[in-house]
Order: sequence, then C-alpha cells, then structure tokens
Amino acid sequence: MAYRIYLVDDDRFLLDLYAVKFKNAGHDIHSFSGGEELLAALRKEDAVMPDAILIDVIMPGMTGFETVATIRKENLAKEAKIIFLSNQGQNSDIEEAKKLTVDGYIIKAAAIPSEVLAETERIIKGEAGHP
Repeated sequence: MAYRIYLVDDDRFLLDLYAVKFKNAGHDIHSFSGGEELLAALRKEDAVMPDAILIDVIMPGMTGFETVATIRKENLAKEAKIIFLSNQGQNSDIEEAKKLTVDGYIIKAAAIPSEVLAETERIIKGEAGHP
C-alpha cells in the first residue's frame, strides 16, 4: 500500500536519500527543509494530510520538538503518525519525544534507509510500539 509521507530535515543529502528510498517503495513523498515550511503546508486550507511525518530534531530556526508541539497545539495532521528521525539519541531527547506523544523515534546513525522505511511502514500500520 502506498502512503503519503512528509520528510522534514535541513540536510538536503539525507532528505534526498530518504525521498528516493520511499519513492522507490511506491510512496508519495513531500520534502520540507524545516519546521516552518512543514507548518505552512499543513495549515493550507486545501492541504492533503500525510499518513506519516518523519522529522529531524535539530534544525535551524524551529527545532523538530517545537514543530511537533505546534502541530499538536494547532491540531494539525491529527491522523498522521509522527516519527522523529534524528541523530539525537540521548535519553533526554527520547523523553522529550514521549511528552509530545509521537509514534516513533529512529536514530539515523543506527538505521540504514531500508530499516527506516520498514519501521515507518510498521508504525503507519500500527504494528510498532511507541518510543
């Protein structure tokens, strides 16, 4: 099954890498270079909501945590699974993610793109536990 997935990362190389991996698996991918850009897309009146949002934690401007907090506060993308995809793997970061009731937390350095794809699909299908 194809899913609409939003990728948010300020690292263009990684954004393109994951976009290609997900597109090759048949998914509809939309890439954003930061939280502000994502929020603008989600706030559009005619916005088609994603099945999942994969978002980095550390980005210039608005962090992933701030972006997700805004998504929650404004009730944007209510049905979307939100997954942090970050190199920040400290317990404090994972605890912060839990407070935001995200659906997953994947550490980039510990997962190759095919594993990120598989985990994302599991989370969307409801087959994976919370972080």
